[in-house]
Amino acid sequence: MLLLPPPLPPSFPAANFTSSRHSQLTTLPRRMVAPPPAASNEVDTFTQYSGYLFELSSSEAESLNEYKISKIAAIYQKKPLILLRRLFQTATTLGRWFALRYYDRITERADAMFEVRAAELRKILAQLGPAYIKIAQAISSRPDLIPPSYLDELSLLQDRIAPFSTEVAFDIIERELGLPIDALFSEISPEPVAAASLGQVYQARLRSSGKVVALKVQRPGVRAAISLDILILRFLAGVIRRAGKLNTDLQEMDYIKEANNGVKFRQLYGNIKDVVVPEMYIEQTTGRVLTMQWVEGQKLVEVKDLYMIEVGVYCSFNQLLEYGFYHADPHPGNLLRTYDGKLAYLDFGMMGEFKQELRDGFIEACLHLVNRDYDALANDFVTLGLLPPTADKEAVTNALTGVFRDAVAKGVRNISFGDLLGNLGTTMYKYKFRIPSYFSLVIRSLAVLEGIAISSDPDYKVLGNTYPWIARKVLTDSSPKLKSSLQALLYKDGVFRIDRFESLLAESLRARTERALVGKQVEDESKRIIKQVLSFTLDEKGAFVREILLDELAKGLDALGAATLDSLTSMTANLPFRTSSTSSMTNEDIANLRTLRRLMLLVSELQRTETSAVGVKEVGSYDIQKQSSDGAALLPYGLEYAQEMLPLISAIAELPQDSQQQLLRLPADLAGKLVSRVAARTLRRAFL
Repeated sequence: MLLLPPPLPPSFPAANFTSSRHSQLTTLPRRMVAPPPAASNEVDTFTQYSGYLFELSSSEAESLNEYKISKIAAIYQKKPLILLRRLFQTATTLGRWFALRYYDRITERADAMFEVRAAELRKILAQLGPAYIKIAQAISSRPDLIPPSYLDELSLLQDRIAPFSTEVAFDIIERELGLPIDALFSEISPEPVAAASLGQVYQARLRSSGKVVALKVQRPGVRAAISLDILILRFLAGVIRRAGKLNTDLQEMDYIKEANNGVKFRQLYGNIKDVVVPEMYIEQTTGRVLTMQWVEGQKLVEVKDLYMIEVGVYCSFNQLLEYGFYHADPHPGNLLRTYDGKLAYLDFGMMGEFKQELRDGFIEACLHLVNRDYDALANDFVTLGLLPPTADKEAVTNALTGVFRDAVAKGVRNISFGDLLGNLGTTMYKYKFRIPSYFSLVIRSLAVLEGIAISSDPDYKVLGNTYPWIARKVLTDSSPKLKSSLQALLYKDGVFRIDRFESLLAESLRARTERALVGKQVEDESKRIIKQVLSFTLDEKGAFVREILLDELAKGLDALGAATLDSLTSMTANLPFRTSSTSSMTNEDIANLRTLRRLMLLVSELQRTETSAVGVKEVGSYDIQKQSSDGAALLPYGLEYAQEMLPLISAIAELPQDSQQQLLRLPADLAGKLVSRVAARTLRRAFL
């Protein structure tokens, strides 16, 4: 639904209903500063070209609550003229467009005519209606067919339809809810506040509780129209393979399903800071009438509010990668900024499920993309169902390298999801990538979010701003698969890749949702960074990473002991009767010393990275190869290092009690690991 300013007044005038309810209903104050979308010349396109599809009786339409091809076919066998007319209309309009597109390709004019054909397709979709618009949204993950910039316009096409009779709408409400209007509501608007192809919305006040609600009433006959289109598309095998499952349209027709989706969405994400999910009134909801909390606000795309975008990114991360239940149709009309500065989600008819193994696979793919590990990325695409296991991995890896190399060259913070999607389209077509239904919905969700964000900040990158949450999840998640991925990411041939750990940790510190931290720095930034690092490593969720760090510290201290022993030995090498001794330091010891030094420098480097301006080198960028291979030269001596530790000491006192207790246990844990390594080294020297 589309709700616009000015804001809702504090109260409505009292009113009593009479028997002639349609002529004496109290009018609620209007919310719209302009006529509904039905005012444009394009609003009647669907009705003008496809209105004959509404010609099913109410009993027939109501029987189509779910996608059952046999039931739909049985109904339209009795209406052959409507079926033939729709087949002819679909074949001629879409057939002509595909023929022109094919002609463009064989005459090598495909690129030059791309935007023209996309605009023509948009008009055809407006004529054919919701089912075909959904198809277009599904295949929008194929940028060679539909440009990502058309995603929002495809969604808004569904809102450009003339409202149906309010008399009919009120009759539906009474029939569905089983009571007269005046028994249910103390006030109701006499005309819709928003109209769309699937239904229209009224504002009302519940008589039982006095709460202001939105009443969403399904358009008569629209369920029958979509059912017929699905019946036709069922036999277009090529389209089906690209579009995936089509029963989402009928799911959107079931308002009980939508209400339950809204309840689940509210339970999972309603407690996120500055996120609003309207309450669903299940008892006043049926298959054709949805009653939900009234929400006031402005469309997010019209508000220049970077904080709202950050909240949306964080909420999207939780939807896609934490719980896997996500809003699959977040077009601008479904995302509002409320007047008290919160992000509101509306319309839960189209939701997606992202299974755990796919969530882990998506996270791994992001890690491998950022770290330019294209061999692993090709395997990720198999895990995600985008490539068959029999695909030529070497060829795909080479293709992905060509596609993504330039995109990631500027760093993770500058990766544009839209650019990645556009560059990937041709490769996906060439190597016959599969397009699973979940993938189309995820792509749409992220692409629309980036589109809204760009309207506020042209340089905003949704993937770059989601990656900090991905980094934090990888560092803290208890999933065995993600632990294995982290282990593989941080170690190569048994050597700790501290630069990757530094990068992950630095990115995870960018994952912020506090309003005061978005777009500006706060006082005492150094202490804040240190407290975040300590809280992360001492928390239960950081146990796996804590063990890795303790192991690396033990390795470094063991190497430090060996370096110290070598230094003492070299001092006595020239004494009488003392033979010269070779160094006991191995290449592994030198690498461990370098890791120890960088671990001790880590906090100060993170502070400089977080507070530095754009263009300053990121964490891990300093060159360790230029340093001496001598162990003593790598030791972190000097007053400057002690000075760097002062903020660390002051931050410890501000940690929670549990974190302080965990900190006190660390020396004993470290000592145990160190003793084991020293004992092993001693045994090697004695017997080898």
